[in-house]
Amino acid sequence: MDQLRRSDPDEFWIEGFGDDLRHISPYRFFSAAHWAEFRAGTPMTLSEEEVRRLRSLGDPVSLDEVARVYLSLSRLLSAHVEATQSLFHQRSRFLNLDAAKTPFIIGIAGSVAVGKSTTARILKELLARWPSSPKVDLVTTDGFLLPNAVLEERGLMERKGFPESFDVAEVLRFLSAIKAGEESVTAPVYSHLRYDVIPGENVRVDRPDILIFEGINVLQTRDLPEDGKVVPFVSDFFDFSIYIDANEGDTERWYVDRFMSLRKTAFTNPESFFHRYSQISDEEALERAQYLWNRINLVNLRQNILPTRPRADLILRKGADHLVQQVALRKL
Repeated sequence: MDQLRRSDPDEFWIEGFGDDLRHISPYRFFSAAHWAEFRAGTPMTLSEEEVRRLRSLGDPVSLDEVARVYLSLSRLLSAHVEATQSLFHQRSRFLNLDAAKTPFIIGIAGSVAVGKSTTARILKELLARWPSSPKVDLVTTDGFLLPNAVLEERGLMERKGFPESFDVAEVLRFLSAIKAGEESVTAPVYSHLRYDVIPGENVRVDRPDILIFEGINVLQTRDLPEDGKVVPFVSDFFDFSIYIDANEGDTERWYVDRFMSLRKTAFTNPESFFHRYSQISDEEALERAQYLWNRINLVNLRQNILPTRPRADLILRKGADHLVQQVALRKL
């Protein structure tokens, strides 16, 4: 675990090996400037105003960052989607099947406050504006959290976001139905205002060409069942996976800054689950934010999220300014 906690960029890329062993890494590594060159002729299809609308609170991503990082990523994903579709058609001919193609699923993982939601929303818009105009849907794992009442009954409220706080069976049902090509697959809806799943409310996903599935633990594995039953992992359904990475200290700072900003915005709503934090002093709020980070989010990051980083197809490593500095792409 100590190896995973290191924050030096070289340790991230080499994962503890010396320079002479770097060539055996399963990834190819690029600076953001080098990565930007792979954009080639990919056109910019977003405006500065649209980027401002898509980014989360405290995330400084701009049109320049989209051009520098996300257009190259969009081009790469386009190549993967085309290759997958080609393989699908070849296999259908081989098996003499007349089956409809299934959605291409992209999984996005990473710590809280690291920028997963912003990345997911920007990619959704970029991918939907490809010349082929694919239908792109975005679903987050928040809706698959167990209701607060259940978490309280099980003593898990302070482990919300940990693997055991999710309805994994429902996640697998949802992704299985999507990959089976079913129409109108439903996913539960989460309210960040209420900090809870909304009973009886669902979002419908109707055979998209591409589905982006975003959440902190989507790349996680678990112990194999002793009874020999075959249980898939969530990531088994992904055609491509992305991990958003950053130094622990930077992620903590972003989390605390966001918490303090929300005290003056969303938390002021009397219906907000966290409304009480808008009524206390800055010192008390800062202490609470740091407690939540250290007691819950940091533990989850170290135990459950960061260890899944090596399973991603692509890693976006952010710097202290919240912008992508380095990119790691898994070798084929």
